[in-house]
Amino acid sequence: MVIKNKKGYALVTGATSGIGYELAKLFAKDGYNIIAVSRTAESLDRIAEEFSQQYGVEVLPISKDLFNPDAAMELYEEIKSRKLTVDVLVNNAGQGQYGLFIDNDIQRQLDIIQLNIASLTAITYYFLQDMVARNEGKILQLASVASESPGPYQAVYHATKAYVLSFTEALINEVKDTAITITALQPGVTDTDFFNKADMQTSKAVQDKSKMADPAGVAKDGYNALMKGDDKAVSGFKNKVQTAMGNIIPDTLVAEQVRKQQEPVEKDKK
Repeated sequence: MVIKNKKGYALVTGATSGIGYELAKLFAKDGYNIIAVSRTAESLDRIAEEFSQQYGVEVLPISKDLFNPDAAMELYEEIKSRKLTVDVLVNNAGQGQYGLFIDNDIQRQLDIIQLNIASLTAITYYFLQDMVARNEGKILQLASVASESPGPYQAVYHATKAYVLSFTEALINEVKDTAITITALQPGVTDTDFFNKADMQTSKAVQDKSKMADPAGVAKDGYNALMKGDDKAVSGFKNKVQTAMGNIIPDTLVAEQVRKQQEPVEKDKK
């Protein structure tokens, strides 16, 4: 059953947990129908029931593994086959891998590049074309404060997020004469399952959960920036300061600072 509303559809990747879940909830609460994309069908069914009952919106769950190079096109074709229009695109899905680059499995790192860069790029391409044809639409890209600095112990992840930010900034310029807005959200360390998936439990950066941002607060910052048509939103005062300082300090020093923040806690005991 299609529940019609004035606001249309918001497509959110990685919609079943963390920042993606909180963003999907905000869109549902605001009256958008949700196209929720994730790998886990059970989790998708759970949020579909939650949002439809609580907010009275349609939730279309699509189980799709965006580590797969064909998944972005398959997602687009499935949505087009249902004759649905994506009014808002949220590219939230992303993962990282903790450890020194040469110590990590190369296939895992290439998979992260596929997810964080290739799938995000393809999804943006397909849906942005449609938005340009209609001359309306909004896109929220999940970058990170990691996009602003080299990332020892997370070299590939930081590099992928630098790509997301640069890519987004270029697209913002390309669509500046249209009614389309594109926003980059840059959270810092946030209390999500990201660190478990990245095998990052030993990093100094995640030892104190009280210093982690609330994913609901990060999502709210991103949602508000998107609705205002802002180009970027750095979530959290400390992250704003860190980003500003990173633009002044040489990259070699920034990389050393990041290394000290990220290195395993065991090194303190030597």
